[in-house]
Amino acid sequence: MIVRQAANVLEILEYFAKRLKPATPAEIAGDLGWPRSSTFKLVGTLAAKGYLYEPRGRGSYYPSPRWLVLAEAVTRAEPLPERFQRLARDVMEATGETTAISAPAGIFATFVDVAESRQPVRYFARVGDRVPIHASSAGRALLAQLSADERERLYRKIDFTLYSPTTPASAEAVEVELKHAAKRGWHQSNAEYTPDLAGVALPLPGSDRNMSVVVVGPVSRCLERRPEMAAIVARHLAAL
Repeated sequence: MIVRQAANVLEILEYFAKRLKPATPAEIAGDLGWPRSSTFKLVGTLAAKGYLYEPRGRGSYYPSPRWLVLAEAVTRAEPLPERFQRLARDVMEATGETTAISAPAGIFATFVDVAESRQPVRYFARVGDRVPIHASSAGRALLAQLSADERERLYRKIDFTLYSPTTPASAEAVEVELKHAAKRGWHQSNAEYTPDLAGVALPLPGSDRNMSVVVVGPVSRCLERRPEMAAIVARHLAAL
């Protein structure tokens, strides 16, 4: 369930991240397709709280540095270890495919760091993107780090939507995948959530947080390379 008011605040921030210049409430409303009255109220509220300001005093607003101050404070308190960020970039260079560090967020795996492939045809991913925890190699590498009881509680929250013919359709199907992965030594996926993508993932050791590292690319290039990519990831994890 999405709370619309909260989502609108975040969409305004994303809007300015793409626009990169001030905008009037009318322009925001027009570009985002929002009602003018509610947009003016939201902009006024954010300005009153110090999150937007008028850099030229002409009714055009822009995010204030307050966002950055808060984000830096939060990041300093719980930073992603630099060695994990370096790992994502090293694995991307070694495999040539997009590599991400993921962490759990309810019934999803959320990317907290991304090293995007340089190939013309690639998996486009951003920090903050998320995939179903049961229908992705990244997610199952997180599930594998939970106890059976913890997984059971999480399964009760999942509706097991069939995104494709390869999507695990039940908690039992996910558990089978986890057992296969334990024998194989890595987790793998084949267009379970996003069409035409194949990937591998392994749990990320050396932290008190539940994380995984995943390598993803087009099926045409990566499906048969999954054992090779998993071996590359394993070597880099051993070097941590």
